[in-house]
Amino acid sequence: MKTVSNTAKTALPRKRLRRPAEETRSEILATAEKLFSMRGFSTVTIADIAAAMSMSPANVFKHFHSKVALVDAIVLRQITSLQNDLDAMDTTLPPYERLHQMALSLMRKHVVTLEETPYVFEMLVLMAKQELDCGEQYLQVLNAHVSKIIAAGIKLGIYQTDDLDGTADTINHALVSVIHPVLIAGENPDILATRCTKLVNMMDAALRNTLAK
Repeated sequence: MKTVSNTAKTALPRKRLRRPAEETRSEILATAEKLFSMRGFSTVTIADIAAAMSMSPANVFKHFHSKVALVDAIVLRQITSLQNDLDAMDTTLPPYERLHQMALSLMRKHVVTLEETPYVFEMLVLMAKQELDCGEQYLQVLNAHVSKIIAAGIKLGIYQTDDLDGTADTINHALVSVIHPVLIAGENPDILATRCTKLVNMMDAALRNTLAK
């Protein structure tokens, strides 16, 4: 009876384990985000992302049909993290302090992001031009959070509004000047913090005193 030697056994090719699609997708996003942050969106190609992962460009395209789709997915994943941060904020604080906390937190987070990864600016401009889903999703998350703050103020009898969702949307659009990375790039953080406080003071006063009809 013919036996197979140990050497022959070890020489047999090992079958590659198939990774779950979601795991591969997550790794592609992490790799793309790292390369975009280090080198900029315009200089990084799908081939660069594939090479960094030792896979073929076709495999990347299998999960994301373009670089723009990658940016959309990257930002949507960051929005999930933002949602978790907002949910973790102290809901026992008075409405004014909750609104102020949110504005300052977002402003400071974006200032740090711009300092540590300046190439993110390029991705944000792309988002605005392409009108990606992530931009709308970001606003929805902020609107939902501000709506909760206003609702808490109404329950306490200190805020008044006939249009909760519309008021929340107006507040977030007003805060754009101090929280949108494109608009705060290069600004002094202390000046931005002061601007945040003044804006929130105005919003708080408007919510407490409805305009005469």
